[in-house]
Amino acid sequence: MKNYLKYKKIDIDWLGEIPEHWEVCKVKHILIHKKKTSNPNLNCGSISFGKVVYKDDKKVPIETKAAYQELLKGEFLINPLNLNFDLKSLRTALSDKDVVVSSGYIVLQANENLNKKYLKWLLHVFDVSFMKTLGSGVRQTLSYTDVKNSYFPKISIKEQTTIANFLEYKLEKIERFILQKKKTISTLNELKSTKIVHTITNGVDQNVKMKTSNIEWLGSTPEVWGAIKIKHILLHKKKTSNPNLNCGSISYGNIIYKDDKKVPIETKAAYQELLKGEFLINPLNLNFDLKSLRTALSDKDVVVSSGYIVLQANENLNKRYLKWLLHVFDILFMKTFGSGVRQTLNYNDIKNSYFPNVPLKEQNQIAHYIDNELNKIDKAISTIEKEINIVEEYKAAIISETITGKIDVRDFKVSEKEECLAMVAEDTIIYNKAN
Repeated sequence: MKNYLKYKKIDIDWLGEIPEHWEVCKVKHILIHKKKTSNPNLNCGSISFGKVVYKDDKKVPIETKAAYQELLKGEFLINPLNLNFDLKSLRTALSDKDVVVSSGYIVLQANENLNKKYLKWLLHVFDVSFMKTLGSGVRQTLSYTDVKNSYFPKISIKEQTTIANFLEYKLEKIERFILQKKKTISTLNELKSTKIVHTITNGVDQNVKMKTSNIEWLGSTPEVWGAIKIKHILLHKKKTSNPNLNCGSISYGNIIYKDDKKVPIETKAAYQELLKGEFLINPLNLNFDLKSLRTALSDKDVVVSSGYIVLQANENLNKRYLKWLLHVFDILFMKTFGSGVRQTLNYNDIKNSYFPNVPLKEQNQIAHYIDNELNKIDKAISTIEKEINIVEEYKAAIISETITGKIDVRDFKVSEKEECLAMVAEDTIIYNKAN
């Protein structure tokens, strides 16, 4: 990408040097503050990461909606609230729908001959680079008055259109690339789950003779495997307090630390001990949360809510194997237990359920195989995530560099042919290697 031939310095921090033929003007000469207009016939909307989205009208009281203001397609929206509490959200948007939004938002109309898609990205860069330095009050809230005397670059409609077309074209390609990468990650995560379930229920040897296990959630298992009740493998640990330990909880199959400062002393006093090498089950609200992984092998000493179930292995077991066994039991069967409106289970609900009785040598093989396979897949996912991060940084840079005139795109023309095969092929190779 080339630069403009000549630049000039201006006293506007977020713009820096601009192309010599560009001028600047105040925001108020480009965008005027729209008078608040009610329109209760429209759906409710809000701003979310640079886009106007619909809200659920059923969750907005009638009297609240009556105070909402109109935002029409082609108008601009700024969320001016709590700038110092949220440094990540994108607070400006070009609306692509007719809605009513909170009266706390700022609705703007372009009052000059402007390319609105160009102005969308101009507002975006203004937001990311400068707008968050404005505003006042404890929660740093701004008003139209705070922004109207700020400066925007002033360029010809022809150059605005070229910049807008360039960004729309480039960003569409980038988003398509990111979407493809995220689909690959999703496929790899599905592959992880498939490998865990298949290995836990079938073992590592693909040629072993199988039999019907008569265990509902297991189906067929290797012929040499038996069956054993959970209570003969995992013992319910007596609740023991230990206030000297940090607080912990379970999150998607992992034990994590909680912020002790946010746990009242009297609450922590009622927490129970969970030591490294012990198992934890979150038995709460099974019918309200169908996605979380509710079992974990603890890798740290903590205290956890007394509502959790802490288990200790009382036989000669490979704990890594048992971790994956509990994981599969959770996703295939555990959610069928429990009682009450919020479907909560206890140890008695599961203690007489059956696990496969697998020889220790084979437990070791299964645990090693699963850990090794997941490690390969996780490395592939990590590589793809790094690619996404790099492309996200490139995306942010190209928006900023184009809008502030650091690169010259006036000769840009959309190519008629576009090749995406290399990207698809690359993802196929990554997938095949992981598989």
